[in-house]
Amino acid sequence: MRHPPHMPALLVGAALALVSALPLPPLPAAAAAPACVVEYAVTHTWDQGFQGAVTLTNKGAPLSGWTLTFDFPGTQKVSQGWNAQWTQSSHTATAVNETWNGGLGTGSSATLGFLASRSGGNPAPTTFALNGNTCATVAGDPTQPPTPTPVVDPPALHVSDNKLVDASGATRRMVGVNRSGGEFMCIQGHGIFDGPVDDHAIAVIADWNVNTVRIPLNEECWLGLDNIRPEYAGARYRDAVTALVRRIEDHGMTPVVELHWSWGQYTGNSAGCADIHAACQKPMPDARHAPAFWTSVANAFKGDPAVVLDLFNEPYPDRAGSTPAQAWSCWRDGGTCPGIGYEVAGMQDLIDAVRATGARNLILAAGIAYANDLGQWWAHRPHDPIGNLAAAWHVYNFNACADEACWDSVLGPLAAELPVVAGEIGENTCSHAFIDRVMRWFDGRGLSYLGWTWNTWDCSSGPALISSYEGAPTAFGIGLRDRLRALPAHEGKDTP
Repeated sequence: MRHPPHMPALLVGAALALVSALPLPPLPAAAAAPACVVEYAVTHTWDQGFQGAVTLTNKGAPLSGWTLTFDFPGTQKVSQGWNAQWTQSSHTATAVNETWNGGLGTGSSATLGFLASRSGGNPAPTTFALNGNTCATVAGDPTQPPTPTPVVDPPALHVSDNKLVDASGATRRMVGVNRSGGEFMCIQGHGIFDGPVDDHAIAVIADWNVNTVRIPLNEECWLGLDNIRPEYAGARYRDAVTALVRRIEDHGMTPVVELHWSWGQYTGNSAGCADIHAACQKPMPDARHAPAFWTSVANAFKGDPAVVLDLFNEPYPDRAGSTPAQAWSCWRDGGTCPGIGYEVAGMQDLIDAVRATGARNLILAAGIAYANDLGQWWAHRPHDPIGNLAAAWHVYNFNACADEACWDSVLGPLAAELPVVAGEIGENTCSHAFIDRVMRWFDGRGLSYLGWTWNTWDCSSGPALISSYEGAPTAFGIGLRDRLRALPAHEGKDTP
C-alpha cells in the first residue's frame, strides 16, 4: 500500500482548514445497475438455419411476468421456440413468459431456446431488454457454443445372430428414453418439438447414463404436405430433426428415428381419431405416403450408420377386424386389409423403400397389438437383403403380454433368434414397480429398452419420466434413472 508523503503537523492542519472552506465539486452520478443480464449463444447451425439459447437473469425487483426483446442484425427469423411464447416482427424478436415461468425473482434465471432461419452470416444481437429495460450481456463471443466435453461417437450397430454389435464385433444394447413431441407439435400448429432440445437439454438426458434416444416423427410434417403450417413443415422440419439427431450423437448417444403418426382415415375399433391426416396413431402405415417418407428419411441418414430406423410405432391391424393370420399378413405385406379403409404399406414395403436408397442402417420392426404381440413375428418376418433387422416391442402394465410368463414364452424364443428392442416401456401408476420388473428381465438377457417418455407431462395422464427439463425425475422416472445409472459404462453411455 502506498502512503502519502510526510508533512509537518501545522502545515497539514492549515491545508485541511483551507480545503474545508472551498466549495466541493459535484460527485459523478453512479452508474445505474442493469435490470438484467443476458447470455446468448448459438448452440447448433445447419444450412440456412440455427438453434439459439438465451439465459435471462433478473437483477431488479421480483417479476410476476416478463417480456424479453432483442433485434437480429442480419436476416435471422425465429420459426419456433420453447420456454417462452416467441414472435418476431421485422428484426425484433420477442419472448413472453409462459404461464408456468412468469415468476422471476431477483437473481433468478430463465433459459429459453429457439430455432431460426438465416441466409448469409449469423451476427449475434447486441441489445436485449427485459420489460423495456436494457440488459447487460455476458462478455465473450456470444455466437460460439461452449467447448463440448469429449465423448465417444455412438456405434454403427448391426445384427449378428441374436445380438446387436458394433464395428469391432463387441456386443451392444440400447438403453435410454423416448423424446416425444416431433409427432404431434407440428400437426397441431404449435411448433416442432415439445420443450427444449438444445445442447444443454440433450446433455441432461445423457447424464442419466442414457445411450439411446428415440425420436417420434410425423409423416406429413417431414414430407411438407400442405395441411401443415409452412414454418413447421418440409425442409424446416427435416432440418430441425437432423439437427437434433446430430446433437444426440454429439453426446455419444444413438438416435432412433421413428414413424409415429401417419396419413389415412380409420374410424374402426380402437381408432385414435377420425382425421385422415397424421393426427393420431393409425393401425398401419399408408401406401400413399409412408414409403415416400422412408425413402426421404433413409436418404437423409444413409451416410450415418449410427442412426437407427424404426419403421412404425404401434401397428394394430388386429383391432380392425382381422383374424390373427390376416393381421400378420397385413403387417408384413400391406395392401387391402380387413377393416382399414386405405391401402396399407406393410413392413416389407417400408424395408424395400429404405434399402432401395442404399441405406444399410439398423432397422426395427414392431409387432401387432400396439407392438405388444410378437407371437408370429418370426414366422412372418420380412426379408431384409442385408440382414440388419431387429424386432421392436412395447410394454405397459395394462398390455396383454405384461408378465414374466408371457415374456418367457413369447419374447424368450424370439430373442434367441434375433435382437429384441423394447422401444417403449412404461406404466400408468406414477410409480416404477412394473418397469423395474421389465428392466430386470431385459437386463438378465442383455436386451435393449427405452423408457417413455422424456417430457414434463403430468404422469397421471401418461408415463412422464421428468418433472423439469433439468432432469428432475418423477416418481416413475426415478426407477429408470437409477437403473440406467447402475449399469456399467459400456452398457450405458460410453465415456472416453
